[in-house]
Amino acid sequence: MLKDKQRILVIGAGGQLGQELVRTLTAVFGEDRVVASDIDRTKARYFKQCPFEPLNVFATEHMETIVQHYNIKHIYHLAAILSAHGEKHPMATWQVNLDGLLQVLEVSKKMKVERVFWPSSIAVFGKHSPLENTPQHGMRDAGTVYGIAKAAGELWCQYYYERYGLDVRCLRYPGLIGHRSLPGGGTTDYAVDFYHRAVKGESYTCYLAPDIRLPMLYMPDAIKAALQLMKAPRERIRVRSGYNLQGMSVTPKEIELSIQRFCPDFKVVYEPDQRQAIAEGWPRAVYDAPASKDWGWAPKYDLDFMSEDILMHLMERIG
Repeated sequence: MLKDKQRILVIGAGGQLGQELVRTLTAVFGEDRVVASDIDRTKARYFKQCPFEPLNVFATEHMETIVQHYNIKHIYHLAAILSAHGEKHPMATWQVNLDGLLQVLEVSKKMKVERVFWPSSIAVFGKHSPLENTPQHGMRDAGTVYGIAKAAGELWCQYYYERYGLDVRCLRYPGLIGHRSLPGGGTTDYAVDFYHRAVKGESYTCYLAPDIRLPMLYMPDAIKAALQLMKAPRERIRVRSGYNLQGMSVTPKEIELSIQRFCPDFKVVYEPDQRQAIAEGWPRAVYDAPASKDWGWAPKYDLDFMSEDILMHLMERIG
């Protein structure tokens, strides 16, 4: 755990996961113990509660200055281009998602950062992986540049732990659903859109088929998992490439029906596009017993509990 005057740096804090993570970290550790950073300076408006530093992960000297100035001991590195956008810009995605990770690992090693968190993804699995109950150490044969970069990143994280002793900790997130920010270009972001459209009384045209089943996780559970993993004693972390993480496995149609329990007039039209092929190569559910055994992972939210909570917050927000 952090000692007095040691701080946490969140890189890529302006995204969907980052905003929620910073909010929770400041509540747990204190507003003066967390530093938010993002390449987009305008994202500072989300972080009035804590210091904010503009940061490009390739500006390594600037990153080192931040680490030294704030006495950073834990880094959460979230900066990434997501799956759907990644297929439109493969070279940029590889550079940001993998080369950016390597810059953070190098700075962490040099500056003696004690722990690093990096989110991997179920996108590391592909068409030759078992899609049902995908094992922790199953074949990683990603079919997208996003997944390829994540699979390579997992190996680099494991390498830095084994070669240099850098305490890197990783989770393979499924699709994440939250209510505080808009979608950011992920293949599973349709689910976030569902809820926003429902509270506005709008219909939605979904780019995935109604029956495509994918693992999903509500944002509070995603944040809880990251903090649990980072809090666990070093000797309990037996997987350095990325722990499988399972929340609920649901289809777009099931989410639609869950929302209709609270918003009966919500309607979805299904017109699958190129993102359907991405989703078809991903697991339907993953085996996450190692995460449960090693550091106590257990999700709190099921589909209807999540729908009720999201819709309540969104309705409160729009008055």
